[in-house]
Amino acid sequence: MSPPEIRPLGPADVANVVAFFDRVPVGDKTFFKETVEGAGTVESWLADQRSLRLLALDLDGAVIGYVAVIPGVGWSSHVAELRLVVEPTRRGEGVGRKLARAGLAAAVDAGLSKVVVEVVAEQVSTIALFQGLGFVAEALLEDHVLDATGRLTDLIVLSNRATDTWATMATVGLDTVLD
Repeated sequence: MSPPEIRPLGPADVANVVAFFDRVPVGDKTFFKETVEGAGTVESWLADQRSLRLLALDLDGAVIGYVAVIPGVGWSSHVAELRLVVEPTRRGEGVGRKLARAGLAAAVDAGLSKVVVEVVAEQVSTIALFQGLGFVAEALLEDHVLDATGRLTDLIVLSNRATDTWATMATVGLDTVLD
């Protein structure tokens, strides 16, 4: 597989992004923090000047991944939340890692010093992906997520003190996003 193109969400992407989220299994959507249905949702993202949303595109221009960098407000204005979704058929190919790296770099470029991600505890490969990018477990919230079947699941909050990580990488000459 060819590496995906990573670029910001734009107005021309609305239908393609809606189609992408329509392909995400209902079980995965249980873990979304916001309803992601229809063009109205995507258009509201475009109007949001605070957040950054990036897409991963395959060679045909189809969306195969999405990452959002959502800055906090008030006393958490130095923190961003990262939200990552990858096309189910493309998981395990490095798309998520590439998007997560791009999101982390975007957070640093935006002057945010800490990035957090929330992961359902049973998503071991997703936790490993973020740990490989320097994220560390910061909290375990027991029975925090209620899935569509009514089952309670633990949630892990991982964090990356992004500016510290980037400063270290810059010191050794690795301060660009790697593929």
